[in-house]
Amino acid sequence: MNWEVRTMQSKTSFFNRTLFRKNLTRFWPLWGGASFLGCLFPLALLLQLMRGWMNLINPLAVTEAYYSVLCYAVPILSLLYAILCAMLVWSYLYNSRSVGLMHTLPITRKGVFITNFLSGMAMVLIPYAIVGTLCILISLAYGVFEPVGLLVTILGVLGESFFYFASATFVAFMVGNTFALPAVYFLLHFLAPLLDWLISTFAGNFLFGLNSYYSGVVDFLSPTVYLMERVNVNCTYENIITQTSITGAYSETNRLTAVALQNAWLIGVYVLVGAALLALAWVLYARRRSESAGDVVAVGWMKPVFRFGIAALVALLGGQALYALFWSSFQDGAYYDALPMVVCMLVAGTIGYYTASMLLAKSLRVFRGSWKGLVLVAAGCIALCCVLRFDLLGISRRVPEIDRVEKVEFYAADNTYRLYPGEDDALLEEVRTLHQAIVEDQAYIRNYEDNWRSTVVNDDIGTMAYTYIRLIYTLNNGLKVERYYDLPLTKYRMGQEGTYDRLLDELVNSEAMKAKRLHAGDSRFTIQGGDLYLEASLEASGGYFDLSSREAADLLTAVAQDAAAGTWGDFDWFDQNQNGAYALSLELSFTYPNDYGGDSYDWINITVRPGMDNTVACLKELGLVTDKDLVTREQMEKINGWNTSETETYEEKMTQEASLGVIGGADGPTAIAVTEVG
Repeated sequence: MNWEVRTMQSKTSFFNRTLFRKNLTRFWPLWGGASFLGCLFPLALLLQLMRGWMNLINPLAVTEAYYSVLCYAVPILSLLYAILCAMLVWSYLYNSRSVGLMHTLPITRKGVFITNFLSGMAMVLIPYAIVGTLCILISLAYGVFEPVGLLVTILGVLGESFFYFASATFVAFMVGNTFALPAVYFLLHFLAPLLDWLISTFAGNFLFGLNSYYSGVVDFLSPTVYLMERVNVNCTYENIITQTSITGAYSETNRLTAVALQNAWLIGVYVLVGAALLALAWVLYARRRSESAGDVVAVGWMKPVFRFGIAALVALLGGQALYALFWSSFQDGAYYDALPMVVCMLVAGTIGYYTASMLLAKSLRVFRGSWKGLVLVAAGCIALCCVLRFDLLGISRRVPEIDRVEKVEFYAADNTYRLYPGEDDALLEEVRTLHQAIVEDQAYIRNYEDNWRSTVVNDDIGTMAYTYIRLIYTLNNGLKVERYYDLPLTKYRMGQEGTYDRLLDELVNSEAMKAKRLHAGDSRFTIQGGDLYLEASLEASGGYFDLSSREAADLLTAVAQDAAAGTWGDFDWFDQNQNGAYALSLELSFTYPNDYGGDSYDWINITVRPGMDNTVACLKELGLVTDKDLVTREQMEKINGWNTSETETYEEKMTQEASLGVIGGADGPTAIAVTEVG
């Protein structure tokens, strides 16, 4: 007799419809409320279109709006909304009864994981889908539907939503507490820029020339910051210039001709990162103990990382705060004193260490046997301060070689110069020589910084000045070396060979550097416009003119002609008020391609002095200035102080000055053109 009984093969399912529906129906107020708020924006747009805004919208404008939302709104919205969805679908993990009940259901852990993740993703995407559908219907109704831009936007929203919810899911399995989930989630998303700012500020107050602010080197570890910086909308406009037949006046209009999404591939990179985080989340869930519900950190090996990480973070942040509160007023120099900083960091680090220990232990009794951890915290604080105080890594002395540099940005004399290897090797070598001279004289410069109050009082203003320069080396590997210096300049040192004072003066006032400042022959830069401000003007407009691209191009040509004729003079470091220059401010703006695939602006500051005949003639031909406006700052000061009577007008003062031979006339002085480099 055959006692074998046939049994039906059980089929393992990785998706449970009942659990999926229950999650959506149970948490409908979240996605329903988000959908309602999102619908307000397309409905508001519809009302505006019904009121007659149709002439302001076209398919390219709609695409630009889609891309703008994707670049500047979706990262923030997804960051906030994804964590709310994650807190709901994974909430059962943080209560011992709930997690026990969930794991007793006839669903495998893998099935629970996949179903909850898909239901959470559905909650994330439903508001986007509803709002997007309304936008499509409106664009179809008004004939401005653009399929390519819409498809790119949909893919971008899907990619960013997946990444943010995957990262929230990963954090959900790292922690075991409902309140710890959003705290750790936001900390991890912004930890890189926070540490960048803390370390840059800390190191910059120890090391000579180092940027003491945010550097942005590790922005890619903060997706929200990186996406909003690098993924941009690039719009191409056609400049249309029309001339009125009656008056002959020119007018300019810009027409949008193309829209592109720059660096959209970065969204795809973060999708891959999200997939990796999702895989790690499953590994953590597969090994997760149900007893970890309620713990701040649910993964055993992450607890020491959490404890010492919080201690280090609090030591950096709290140490600088305590130093500023209790010691900075006693500090004589511009840089941190190492010993007081070590003490402040130890106090703050101890507080952070025990706070983290109490959170992990869920108890206040954490002091017994904790001295070993405190020794590590103290050793770290002392080591960090010593390394920076004595510059053991040679950071402040680093001057990159030309063959390792892709480009150099050099800011001096109120202007920025961009130099490229292979094109400007001679100038680059001069910049490096100047940089090395500054580094070698850092003790001299720091002494001036530490005693600037007495220096300003005791030194002759006419023989000493301060200037600010910035050096940014973009290396071949994409990294940057940035240095910032406040330099004291003296006429004595400027007459000495090899001093940074003289090297700086020779570099900035060289003919090659002046041509570089005007972007002569550099196709990367396109003249865009500019502005002119007449300080001595009595016009109702206040003497301010917004220059068109045509006017700016004419002025640039005129300045270049003055430079070729040798009348574009030198920058006077000891007369930075430019008393001998005309009382006007002229700036020209350029666009150039930046490192992120978009366009950036560059401004040239041009000081116009007597003798720049081509520039003055161009200003007059364009109708921007008259002879009354061409008064130097020194002359304007004399005019303003000539007569204190409130009834005397500016024109009367000008006439009185002219009659004495101060301005113009046969007895007037012959002016020599001397102006600084743009």
